[in-house]
Amino acid sequence: MNFMGYRRKNGNVGTRNRVLVFPTVICASSVADMISRAVPGTVSVAHPHGCGHLGEEKEHIIKTMVGFCSHPNVAGVLLVGLGCELITPELVAGKIAKAGQRFEVLSIQAEGGTTATVEKGRTLAAGLLEEAAMARREPVDISELILGTNCGGSDTLSGLTANPALGFAADMLVDEGGTVLLTETPELIGAEDTLCRRAASEAVEKRIREITSATEAIAKKAGVDIRTSEPSPGNKEGGLTTLEEKSLGAVLKGGTSTIRQVVDYADKPAEKGLVIMDGPAHDAVSNTGLIAAGAQVIVFTTGRGTPLGAPIAPVIKVSSNSGIYRRMKENIDINAGDILEGEVSMKSIGERIFQEIIEVASGKATKAEMLGHNEFAIHSLGLSV
Repeated sequence: MNFMGYRRKNGNVGTRNRVLVFPTVICASSVADMISRAVPGTVSVAHPHGCGHLGEEKEHIIKTMVGFCSHPNVAGVLLVGLGCELITPELVAGKIAKAGQRFEVLSIQAEGGTTATVEKGRTLAAGLLEEAAMARREPVDISELILGTNCGGSDTLSGLTANPALGFAADMLVDEGGTVLLTETPELIGAEDTLCRRAASEAVEKRIREITSATEAIAKKAGVDIRTSEPSPGNKEGGLTTLEEKSLGAVLKGGTSTIRQVVDYADKPAEKGLVIMDGPAHDAVSNTGLIAAGAQVIVFTTGRGTPLGAPIAPVIKVSSNSGIYRRMKENIDINAGDILEGEVSMKSIGERIFQEIIEVASGKATKAEMLGHNEFAIHSLGLSV
């Protein structure tokens, strides 16, 4: 089975052909945005990182930036920095060059300020856009697809409709040789035993228990018992009562296949099949980590509704109930609430999600893309000064 993707020179495959204007430090975020707005067809992000990071935090931020900027959905990237920061454009450029990514570099201090940097940036970004326009889609085997899964604003129906339907689609992709990423470690807590029974090895089982225990320990260190502080107020309004109930519904997004590997946040999986990525439950942070880890498409289930998207990867929204689908139809691509109403089967919605993944990977725009949602956030370890 094929989808129509962009085969890059390094052999990787993208589902989009973006030109990214990326600030390597917060001080350059506004300038990057000005450049992107001056060159229609490019995208930019804003973030609070790039300076003051220490040790592990610094390497973690760099790794995520590099994974994001060298993603196969990006045809070329313009890196914009200030000139005196810790994480410079040159530092990121050196690493994405090894991945075979096309890039240009700008420094606000070297160019002499905002206006001069924007002017030069317009020229560089326009050049990257012209190069990107030469790329053409071609048939690619679906086994080269990495699907990211996420959920946000869950309700009591998420674990009954949207999540298991996405899990059905996830199993279909794994059966075709593809890769599925399951993340949001706080929402694995309470479902560890279920997941461990599906681990491919003792090492994978050990890692599942390690990441869930570590997440609980971090919360307790902050004086919080995550098992009693979750679900969130919105989850409770949607009918969820305990963290275990929320987690057992959330993990259904990954389907039923064997868990092949557990990777750290923004790390690319070495195995195909179902892989867990250790990461927080913050929606934009999760999406960013999934993309940096290589996900070319994300499916996001929701019971309460959310408009969240991403700058370089399409995000397909699936609602758990028909009420939120009707209220937020401009944001949601597929309604799994039809399952509850007896209009369609779980299998039918799962197959529809799978078909939507293929069509979106081949170029179909998602609702989030059409509305211009480009949310971006890197998981912070807190080791900054």
